[in-house]
Amino acid sequence: MDDPGGHRALQARSVGLGGCRPWAAAVEEASVEYGSAQYLLLCGLGGMLSCGLTHTVIVPLDLVKCRMQVDPGRYKGILSGFGVTVCDDGLRGLVRGWAPTFFGYSLQGFFKFGLYEVFKIRYAELLGPEKAYAWRTGLYLVASASAEFFADIALAPMEAVKVRVQTQPGFASTLRAAAPRMYGEEGLWAFYKGVAPLWLRQIPYTMMKFACFERTVEALYKYAVPKPQSQCTKAEQLGVTFVAGYIAGVFCAIVSHPADSVVSVLNKEKGSTALGVLQRLGFVGVWKGLFARILMIGTLTALQWFIYDLVKVYLKLPRPPVAQGPEPLKKKK
Repeated sequence: MDDPGGHRALQARSVGLGGCRPWAAAVEEASVEYGSAQYLLLCGLGGMLSCGLTHTVIVPLDLVKCRMQVDPGRYKGILSGFGVTVCDDGLRGLVRGWAPTFFGYSLQGFFKFGLYEVFKIRYAELLGPEKAYAWRTGLYLVASASAEFFADIALAPMEAVKVRVQTQPGFASTLRAAAPRMYGEEGLWAFYKGVAPLWLRQIPYTMMKFACFERTVEALYKYAVPKPQSQCTKAEQLGVTFVAGYIAGVFCAIVSHPADSVVSVLNKEKGSTALGVLQRLGFVGVWKGLFARILMIGTLTALQWFIYDLVKVYLKLPRPPVAQGPEPLKKKK
């Protein structure tokens, strides 16, 4: 994003669209060079904080959502699901699975956001300025999919532990108890058997999360915000980030929910397969818990983008403005 107040922008590095304004860092005093190794690592740190903290905060809602997916007969709705959980396990039961959630999604966030910046820059360089702008939606989609592929490999072990702890009564209640038992019973396969359905859930989710966010920010500044981005304060820009993140989150929840249902059941049951679970759930079954997931993912995605952008502001990282066409393309039009 541009520096507020219209101060003189510092172009940290010519990247992406051939050194054109859309991908140039525009900040008042950048602490690091845009696209440098330090910049990318700090972006990963921002992603780690945004994903780890937000997923941990919503563990109670995630727990009820998972139980609605694997035991819809007992957990019929969000409010009743909270009631059943408290009745069975007390208030402490609502935070079951917080440790694998925190560690797993912190790792995932580091690779998701850090590698997204890497792939977005590199793919834009390969395309050149005009094509990178004209095909920017495709660029966002491919860059985010590439990043999520690796992020899910980091997430899979802790996701498997989380689901087992939250949905299998009597198995184990903590990370340190569940992980050794899972390894003893099934070996490493216990931690990675869900990685393929995790890709099916997370890659479409992340593609929507990044592409929808980028284009929504662009649309908000073009049609909704009454002044140019360069004249907005940091607080106003962070507000736009939050709104765009929530809009993106709603679409994310819808496109990724069927695969999320399969992952929840798959990680609960020993010896199950993704295809077998999908056939057993059927079309209606894979959509159980969708409303809870929309509430969870909408809020989650908005907060993640807000925290990620806030980290960039705090660390004085380059925050590029919304994409604009390079001069040669504008002249052609």
